[in-house]
Amino acid sequence: MWVPGARIPSRLTVSAFTRAGRFCVLNSVAARWKDVPAENCRGLYDFHPLLESDVGFVKSSSRLYKSRSETKRYVTSPRLAETMVRMLRGKRKAGQLILECNPGPGVLTRALLESGARVVALESDKTFIPELKSLGDSVNGRLEVIYCDFFKLDPRSHGTVTPPVMTSDMLFQYLGMKAHPWKKGFPLKVVGILPVKTERNTLWKILHDLYSCSSVYKYGRAELNLFISEKECRKLTANPQTPGLYQSLSVLGQIACGIKVLCTEPSSSFDMYTIKGQLERQRHRYTKTGRSCLLILYFFKPNKNYKESLEHNLCFIQLTPHRNLFSGTLTPFNYDVFFHMLRQCFMKRNAKLIDHLPSLSPIDAVHILKQIKKHKDVRVIDMYPEDFQRLFETIECSKDDSCKWLYDEFMEDTLS
Repeated sequence: MWVPGARIPSRLTVSAFTRAGRFCVLNSVAARWKDVPAENCRGLYDFHPLLESDVGFVKSSSRLYKSRSETKRYVTSPRLAETMVRMLRGKRKAGQLILECNPGPGVLTRALLESGARVVALESDKTFIPELKSLGDSVNGRLEVIYCDFFKLDPRSHGTVTPPVMTSDMLFQYLGMKAHPWKKGFPLKVVGILPVKTERNTLWKILHDLYSCSSVYKYGRAELNLFISEKECRKLTANPQTPGLYQSLSVLGQIACGIKVLCTEPSSSFDMYTIKGQLERQRHRYTKTGRSCLLILYFFKPNKNYKESLEHNLCFIQLTPHRNLFSGTLTPFNYDVFFHMLRQCFMKRNAKLIDHLPSLSPIDAVHILKQIKKHKDVRVIDMYPEDFQRLFETIECSKDDSCKWLYDEFMEDTLS
C-alpha cells in the first residue's frame, strides 16, 4: 500500500501547454514488462528546480519569476466575502488553517479572521503586503503573510527558486507542517482565484500534481476552493450528456475529486489589479445613445450573449480529492499511463472505443469490452469517467500478456 509520506520518483513530464486546449504527454507512451524495473517504465524525468541555501522570504532576484504586465482578480466586495466565509466554514472547527492565495486588498482576509479562522496569506504582489502585515499585527498571530505565488509553486523549469516562486517544501517547512496520510486528509483549506491568462494550464498542473501526489498533495488531501470561469467549470463538470464540453479534463477531474459548485458570480463582483497594485478599469462597450449594448445583444443575439456570459461569470468550486483515489489499481506510480490513455481516446472522441483499444494495448479488444460490460459499438464520448477508470484497471490488471500497454520507438530506446 502506498504511503503519502514516502519519496516519489520523478514522473513523466506532462505538457499542458498544447494548442486548442489539448493535453499531451511528451514522448509517450508508457510500457511495462515483468522484467523491467518500475522506475524505468515511465519515460522522461521532470526538471527539478534548485533550492537556494537560504530559504528566507526576502527580496531577491529570480530568473523564473518575471514581473510582466498581468492582471489579477481580487475579492473586494464585503458581501461576496461574507458569502464565501459561510461556504468555507461548513463543519470546520474554529481556528482551522486557511491558505489564502493572492488576498490583495484583504477584504476576504478580514472576513475569514472575523469568523475565527487562522489564515496564511500568500501574496505575490508586494504592493499589498504592508497592509496585510499591519492587519496581522492586530489579530494576535492568526494571520501569517508570505511573499509567495501559490499558483507558481514547484515550477517545472530550470533555475534557482526565489520568492514569490518557491517549492511546496520551502513553504510547508517554513510553516512547520508535516505530511498527513492520504486517507486522514489535510487540516487546511486553500481559497483563491485562478489566474486570468493561465487558467486552463493551472487546472492541468493541479491535476498533474494531484495524481502524482507532488507539490501540496505530497502533504495530504488539500481541499481547493477556487473561483474559475464558468466556461472552464462547465468543461470540468461535463459528462456524456453534454458531449460538446466533455473531454479528458472532465474525466481526470471527476475521478480525482468531488467537485461541488458553491456559487456563481458575475465578473463585476471582482476588481482587477495590475501587477503593481493599480486598479484596472472595467471595460464596457456603449451604443451611440450612451447605454450599454449588453442588453441589446441579449435581446437580439441570445446565443452570442450566452457565450459571453460564460466568459464573464466566475464559479466558486470546491475540489476535494477522493480518499479512495489510490486504494485500487491507480497509483501515483502509474497515473501517467492513465493520462495517456485518455489523451489517445479523446483525440477521436466520436470513434468507437473498440477502434481505439488496439493502439493502446495488445490485449484482445473484444475481451476488454466484455470485462467492462460495454457493447462493441460504444463510442468514446459515451463513456462516463468511472467507465474510463474501469477500462484502465481492467487492462492494468490483465494477466493475458506480459506487456499491457503499447509503446513508441522513443520508449523502446529508453528501456533498452
